[in-house]
Amino acid sequence: MHRDTLRNACLALKGVQEEIKWEHDLVYTIGTKMFCVTAMEGAVDFSVKAPDDQFDELCNEPGIVPAPYLARARWVLVTEKCSWKASRKLELVRGSYALVCAKLTKKLKTELGLI
Repeated sequence: MHRDTLRNACLALKGVQEEIKWEHDLVYTIGTKMFCVTAMEGAVDFSVKAPDDQFDELCNEPGIVPAPYLARARWVLVTEKCSWKASRKLELVRGSYALVCAKLTKKLKTELGLI
C-alpha cells in the first residue's frame, strides 16, 4: 500500500488531524487521541489500535506484530510483509478510528461533529 493511500484514507475520516511527532512519524488523531501512526519515509508500515478480542489473532497473521511501545494498549504494527490487500488493511485503520472515537467524551464528539 502506498503512503498516500494510507494518508488519504485517514484524512477522509471526520475530524481527523495529521501531525508530525517524534521527528519522523506521521500521527493521525481524532480529538487528542491517536489512532494511526506511520513513518514519513521508508517502509509503509503503520500501527493501529486493535480490538482487545482480535489482538492475538492479528498478531498471528504474517506481517502483523505487536506494535513497539504500544502493544500493551493492544496496538498492532502492520508491516509491508503483510500480504493483505490495501482495502483490508484500511479496514484496520477505520476500526482503530472507531475504537478511539468510542472513547471520546460526548462533549468532544459534539465539538468534532461526530454526533
